[in-house]
Amino acid sequence: MYRIIVSIALSDSGIDTIKSTPELPKKEMEYVNLWKTEGILESFYISVTKKEAVLIFKDIDEAKCKEMIEILPYFPYMSKIEYLGVDKQF
Repeated sequence: MYRIIVSIALSDSGIDTIKSTPELPKKEMEYVNLWKTEGILESFYISVTKKEAVLIFKDIDEAKCKEMIEILPYFPYMSKIEYLGVDKQF
């Protein structure tokens, strides 16, 4: 079963902006919850520092995944985004 693992890191200045703009986290989570409801977001992890996140998508290709990440409210504040296509074994 094909999955796409997306690893994201936020910039330090981005963290400051997000912390000072309370509506940004709410808007971000609306997308996460929508994708979960649609069944395309299998897992979502946030680091303890809240500076990094890992999302695991299913039933979409990498091009669609990149489009989705680019519409996130946090996208302008992301300093690193890595996409890894994997086949789930169990």
